[in-house]
Amino acid sequence: MAPRSGKTSGLAIPAILAAPGPVLLTSNKAANDAFTATVDARAEVGTVWTLDPQQIAHHPREMWWDILADARDLAGAKRLAGHFVAASVDESSGSDFWSTAASNTLGALFLAAASHRRPITDVLAWLASPADRTPVDLLTDAGHDAVAAQLQGTVSGATETRDGIYETARQYASCLLDPDVAAWVTPSEDLPEFKPLAFATSRDTLYLLSKDGGGSASAIIAAAADAVMRAAVIVAERSGGRLDPPALCVLDEAANVCRISDLPDLYSHLGSRGVIPMTILQSYGQGQRCWGEAGMDALWSAATVKIVGSGIDDADFADRLSRQVGDHDVQTVSVSTSEGGKSTSVSMRTERILPPDAIRALPKGKVLLLATGLRIAMLSIRPWYKEPSAKVVGPASARATKAITERALAKTVGHDDFGLSA
Repeated sequence: MAPRSGKTSGLAIPAILAAPGPVLLTSNKAANDAFTATVDARAEVGTVWTLDPQQIAHHPREMWWDILADARDLAGAKRLAGHFVAASVDESSGSDFWSTAASNTLGALFLAAASHRRPITDVLAWLASPADRTPVDLLTDAGHDAVAAQLQGTVSGATETRDGIYETARQYASCLLDPDVAAWVTPSEDLPEFKPLAFATSRDTLYLLSKDGGGSASAIIAAAADAVMRAAVIVAERSGGRLDPPALCVLDEAANVCRISDLPDLYSHLGSRGVIPMTILQSYGQGQRCWGEAGMDALWSAATVKIVGSGIDDADFADRLSRQVGDHDVQTVSVSTSEGGKSTSVSMRTERILPPDAIRALPKGKVLLLATGLRIAMLSIRPWYKEPSAKVVGPASARATKAITERALAKTVGHDDFGLSA
């Protein structure tokens, strides 16, 4: 669905308010959005965790999450590095030499830090000094000899190549240069630690907020969402195969702030484990730019329920949907006149039930539902503010929005128009 077509108000917010188990939400907005509309209601059923490294909601830091917790083996470290790469480059350009080499280097540095419980800020120091042998020694001490040898080979290679690889890696990890961002994923004795495994068995809520575009903390958001979903799968497997109650993971603005590169593969088994992902995109093409054509096709095929709303401007996608809706028979009556009188003939022809131009012109509030085993149906979605609960949710959303405004204004006190202290 296109922007301002009801994705959040008609789909995400009602789903969050009705969720019986833990809820995860990613978003690049806070005021007058899913965050403000649901935060009070979710606080009544469990703990609310808010990871807001770029101050979308101007939320104070009241938690920390160990971003290196799952990077203590090579697979986890490479996966974490992949989130930083995916947040910076599209799928089409993420497999060239520099991206691959930088990803391998980041993975090795993450593994070195995680193996000895070092903070992620140490990785930034190692990136700034390629000649520093500390990560190689840490990897060797932890028994990761092959990774240590590979990292040493990169460091000892041609200076131009080494510097190019490290500069690319520095660009991928650049969001961590901001100490206010890094603090959210650095251990703190004064704040509670968010633990994905414990979250999966609770009724808590995790809000992951980040800006999109260059320099955003979307890699951290994607890593946190991925850690939660994978932890939920582990808990489900330990509990007989399915999480009960299920975990709802609303990946709003997924292609902008939550690029999990293998999300299409995860889709194939998350649902069977009681982990319900809801991926919200503005267009099919947006998904193709994020995961590639094959990846988006796989994501589309693995989803058992798909909803398409207004604002579909992709002619090929609209035609594809039109063909899936199908044809119907139309009766045509023709009358001819001759000297012998009038004659009437009836013929049948087929035409599209819903032509592409009608799909493009779907009004707001109307959606096409594609569910496994059913013919495509057209439905009306009801935004949260038209439900009986709006009497409670509406004022709560207004209070939360006001609180965001007050926190934002409080930060500007004592600063002039140029952001300098008065």
